[in-house]
Amino acid sequence: MMKRIMLKLSGEALAGEKKTGFDEETVRGVALQVKKLLDAGTEVGIVIGGGNFWRGRTSENIDRTKADQIGMLATVMNCIYVSEIFRSTGMKTNILTPFEVGSFTKLFSKDRANKYFADGQVVFFAGGTGHPYFSTDTGVVLRAVEVEAEVILLAKAVDGVYDSDPRVNPNAKKYDEVSIDEVIAKNLQVMDMTASILARDNHMPMWVFGLNEENSIVNTVQGKFNGTVVTV
Repeated sequence: MMKRIMLKLSGEALAGEKKTGFDEETVRGVALQVKKLLDAGTEVGIVIGGGNFWRGRTSENIDRTKADQIGMLATVMNCIYVSEIFRSTGMKTNILTPFEVGSFTKLFSKDRANKYFADGQVVFFAGGTGHPYFSTDTGVVLRAVEVEAEVILLAKAVDGVYDSDPRVNPNAKKYDEVSIDEVIAKNLQVMDMTASILARDNHMPMWVFGLNEENSIVNTVQGKFNGTVVTV
């Protein structure tokens, strides 16, 4: 069993079929899986995207900096909600952000994160990097590197890495394993380019899988999954 993992949850995947907001049954299912990992001794950090509320880069009428700030706050809302569902299943949680959010969260530091991990808490990393022009993809790689996670688990609406968008191309080829160099060279959209290069330069592997598959998070940690391994 792994010592420490970083789990990236897609905001859209947490919304279920509604596409926006939250689907509580989906979130509770994630919580129960994470609880199994904690009980087995794995420390879990979580980053959640904000796409179920806001995608700043798709807005043409708002200043990019302000649009990205709205996106950062969307991830904070997501983490507050999901962490409360986690607490309802008996887990302890804390939310760290790179900027002050009153009493809602605590300010990120590696020492603080490690203290919470040692206490058996699930640590949510909200607010991305705290700066515009950087996505939650970059945020999850940055935090994973900083807290020395063994791997990033990317739980998506799509069940792996394909050579083209399977929602558009029914003949898209799925990779069982692909190198981060090939991801970058072919722009395979596992993460944005900044995040992919950061993962490559810091030798951070990623496992990509579909969140909606039964027991997918636990199976992925145990090496029994149908997704894609991105090697570095």
